[in-house]
Amino acid sequence: MFSLSSGAHAQDAAGFQRYLPELAAQARAEGVSRQTVESVMPTLEFKERSIELDRDQPGGGGNPNAPIPDFEPYRVRHVNPVRIRRGREAWQRMRSKLAGIEAETGVPESIMVAIWGHETNYGAITGGFDAPSALATLAYEGRRRELFSSEFIATLKMIDMGVPRDKLIGSWAGALGGPQFLPSVYLRLARDGDGDGLADIWGSDADTLASIANYFVNAGWRPGQPWGIAVSVPASLNRDAIANHTTSPRCPRVHERHSEWKTMAEWRSLGLVPLEKPWPGDNVLATLLEPDGQGKTAYLLTGNYRVILDYNCSNFYALSVGLLADEVER
Repeated sequence: MFSLSSGAHAQDAAGFQRYLPELAAQARAEGVSRQTVESVMPTLEFKERSIELDRDQPGGGGNPNAPIPDFEPYRVRHVNPVRIRRGREAWQRMRSKLAGIEAETGVPESIMVAIWGHETNYGAITGGFDAPSALATLAYEGRRRELFSSEFIATLKMIDMGVPRDKLIGSWAGALGGPQFLPSVYLRLARDGDGDGLADIWGSDADTLASIANYFVNAGWRPGQPWGIAVSVPASLNRDAIANHTTSPRCPRVHERHSEWKTMAEWRSLGLVPLEKPWPGDNVLATLLEPDGQGKTAYLLTGNYRVILDYNCSNFYALSVGLLADEVER
């Protein structure tokens, strides 16, 4: 793992301080107030741990073509009895708010709860990093400077719009609050769910859930359509005939595992059988994913599954969100 010696840390911390005027100038050029820039910049600290964790991420130096493991061990860890129980408790506790949000947005209550559970264990684990310092550090490190400098400037814009500086605590990469929104996402999509005038995704569960729902609406959630259904697939299915021949511009390795799109009626005619849920409408389009290979549980996934992928582009994440939602409302 990447680690700085004390001398290297001091050198990098000094370099970080030399970089900050450039970041301040960029913030002012993008409309951040002088008062906010001058109050925040002296408070920033070099966060070595953010760099270590960033470099330790998939794609941060590992083999992007490494074999994909089976989904089942991930499912067992992430859709476990404790998370299901806590999800049902959260659902019951927040029913009045959730029902109103679903009525307004069309996003199911259980999907909001499942995202909340996966992101922060229903608000229990939201991160302990000072987000402006973490983002400024990652911008200074330079591998993804444009991304992290933009997100740092978004934290300053949040302060300009009234978010208290001490609220800006989150993950090592600046993800914030119950939904784990990056600052730029907060600026676009965070919502006030309890009517107090602030989208407080740190202290208000109602604001967290309303913000998650707004994200899903913005990403194209189709009301009344399931995320997907578990199915058994006949051994006779010709996989070559249903192979996907398009390349997704975003996280192509995630999408290349899906088949081409077919209607539910077409999948039924090919011999697929639902394992628990009934068939959705005949004209609902879906792709087939067999995450653990042939002969194991497979899934027909609708356009709403792609909305979950928009939140976090991982098949394992999106499948476990959908399965947790099903368990919460069971």
